[in-house]
Amino acid sequence: MTFNEQTAEPYLFVGEFHRTIDEKGRLTIPASWRPKQIKFNDVFFLGLPTPDGNISVYPPKMIEQLEARISQVSIGDVEGQKAITELMSMAHSFTCDKQGRINLNDHLIHYAGISKGVVLVGKLSTFSLFSNEGFEKFQSSYSEDPSTKAAIFQRFGL
Repeated sequence: MTFNEQTAEPYLFVGEFHRTIDEKGRLTIPASWRPKQIKFNDVFFLGLPTPDGNISVYPPKMIEQLEARISQVSIGDVEGQKAITELMSMAHSFTCDKQGRINLNDHLIHYAGISKGVVLVGKLSTFSLFSNEGFEKFQSSYSEDPSTKAAIFQRFGL
């Protein structure tokens, strides 16, 4: 699967949205985040567990970039290959249906501690899914110090 920049519209994931996940693991994503193509089920997303206990969701363009980086890991890099194997064994690919829902597998739902409530947070080129509790924990860990925030933004040229 590859991303064709000439036929697919760019994704811009920004904002914070609170949703509920249904009993089948389906979650409605914001309308502004949905694929604009007529055939929603032709656009694949990739859900990956993050070290801090949430789920990072990659759209096609970011999947292609991830694939390029992973393909550069030498087969002789045993630690790198183990890390890729572990990460990809927990990954899940999915599409967006006509109602704007994505379907998460049980493994990712359990990993992120999602029971019913889900917080979607845009990160420009990707987005994260948190349980309500996980998002509260994330928010409480974020520094309120303006100089700390300024230093972090400087790292990104902002």
